[in-house]
Amino acid sequence: MPINPSLRNAVWGAPLLLSGLATGASAGALSVQIDIPQQSTAEYHKPYVVGWVEDATGAAAANVFIWYDVKKRDNAGQKWLKDLRAWWRKSGRDLASTDGFSGATRSPGRQTLSLDTNATALKALKAGSYLFVVEASREGGGHDLVKVPLTWNPAKTAAGAAKGTGELGDVRVSYKP
Repeated sequence: MPINPSLRNAVWGAPLLLSGLATGASAGALSVQIDIPQQSTAEYHKPYVVGWVEDATGAAAANVFIWYDVKKRDNAGQKWLKDLRAWWRKSGRDLASTDGFSGATRSPGRQTLSLDTNATALKALKAGSYLFVVEASREGGGHDLVKVPLTWNPAKTAAGAAKGTGELGDVRVSYKP
């Protein structure tokens, strides 16, 4: 499935913008730390990694980030997105309706994202219990899915952590209003 050109070309570093510019309202900061373990293999490909929020029913409530090979010729990196199976089934197929939230794959080590929640899809979340899900898949490698329980209330501090079993190490999510 072709990806919306605005999604394909949107590459971000520290701030992640999903749904436009921040408004004057008070925003919080969400920090996501993901450990990508070094794999012992002759031919290593950086994993594609995606993060999203699921509600209590398991439905995708907000897409947060996706790292994939955005520089491959003729957008060839897009064909591997469906290997992020859980995310693909829940919301990945509907990329045309998602504003830009993509970036390049990341090297092994600790990767930290700092997100302004008022400038992301998270600003639409209502207070409640959620799962922050991180999924990784590597060409010629493995697959991993980590779910971090998170009680979301934009007025209160929250944190959670979980550990992957192969392509992902520790995943930590914290929020400060």
